[in-house]
Amino acid sequence: MRRGIRGVTATALVAGLALAATACGGGDSSDGAGSGGELSGTVTFWDTSNDAEKATYRKLAEGFQKEHPKVHVKYVNVPFGDANAKFKNAAGGNSGAPDVMRTEVAWVADFANLGYLAPLDGTPALDKTDDYLPQAVGSTKFKGKTYAAPQVIDTLALFYNKKLLKDAGVEVPGNFAELATAAKKIKAKTGATALYLRGDDPYWFLPYLYGEGGNMVDARDKVVEIDDGAGVKAFQTIKSLVDSKAAVTDATDGQENQLRALKDGTVAMAVDGPWDIEGARAGKSFKDKKNLGVAPVPGGSTAQGSPQGGWNLSVYAGSKNLQASYAFVKYMSSAKVQQQTNEKLSLLPTRKSVYEVPAVKNNEMVKFFKPAVDGAVQRPWIAEGNSLFEPIKVQMNKVLTGSATPEQAAKATGDAYRKLLKDYK
Repeated sequence: MRRGIRGVTATALVAGLALAATACGGGDSSDGAGSGGELSGTVTFWDTSNDAEKATYRKLAEGFQKEHPKVHVKYVNVPFGDANAKFKNAAGGNSGAPDVMRTEVAWVADFANLGYLAPLDGTPALDKTDDYLPQAVGSTKFKGKTYAAPQVIDTLALFYNKKLLKDAGVEVPGNFAELATAAKKIKAKTGATALYLRGDDPYWFLPYLYGEGGNMVDARDKVVEIDDGAGVKAFQTIKSLVDSKAAVTDATDGQENQLRALKDGTVAMAVDGPWDIEGARAGKSFKDKKNLGVAPVPGGSTAQGSPQGGWNLSVYAGSKNLQASYAFVKYMSSAKVQQQTNEKLSLLPTRKSVYEVPAVKNNEMVKFFKPAVDGAVQRPWIAEGNSLFEPIKVQMNKVLTGSATPEQAAKATGDAYRKLLKDYK
């Protein structure tokens, strides 16, 4: 879902920060604590949520001011597609970076490796850490230190139009082979295409890879795996679904095009995540909200798997208001705010205690997505983790446009990984 500046040494970074004249979030004192230890000043928060979510996140963020009246939260919504590069440019230039950023899980190790994030161990930002889901904690750590607080956890699932599948007389497919078979009936009976396939985003390639028992890399043994037989089969699957017209795809704007197709009923199914629940329900096909079904991502020929995703909250190492920033992260990752987020947006909390709240426990999307998250596949939480996606994206496009075979695509991806990961076999 979601490439990088390297070579900033810790010494150079500290020296640069000491000389920096500008950084978002300056308060009345250098650490954001006024007389008597009361927090003050400004905390600039970059929120990367989508259009259906951002109003809720803004309101939640501004709620921090009620608890700390002398702190002003400057809320900035940054489109997801721009956020990674924008933060690196600002942090690397020591000017314009936010105090706190809603950070995609694959970005944390990368940003920490560059020296751009403040370690949170021993700070107020990490509160009641035993309450976090164990699988949510992995992406917050790098080289033994904690650089983020888990805020939302997610995975992919199959969204489907119950009426279209019923009218076509087909069941929810358990694997992609069943989906391809059902596609003919769906088209004949309803005129809809069975699946929107995200050909523009390599994150959506992972269920096909996991479904063949494969993975991108083995980070423990430092082995590239994507160019083995499973990788080839995954590329073959996406090519076959599109060529057979069981799926429609697009090389760009997949997020908007997929959601629009699902809402309008021109496709019966789409692989998506809980962040699009409210967006999907806004469409004409789901005026009856119960018409939106959610099922596990279809499996491949040997397995079924979906990647673990989510969002963390990180503090910029160069913030001039660290104490208020730590307090803001504590607030935004608290059980209270996570419960509110779930109730407003159906997003999944990272705190175990929140799942015991009746309103959350009985949320229909939580009932599905929590078991799905518990079984999701963790990605390699390495500094290069986010960079592993670009080679897949390039080769997906080549396969889907016919300019490379699945075998060529898998090999090219593996070759790119070995150039990136110098000590991997």
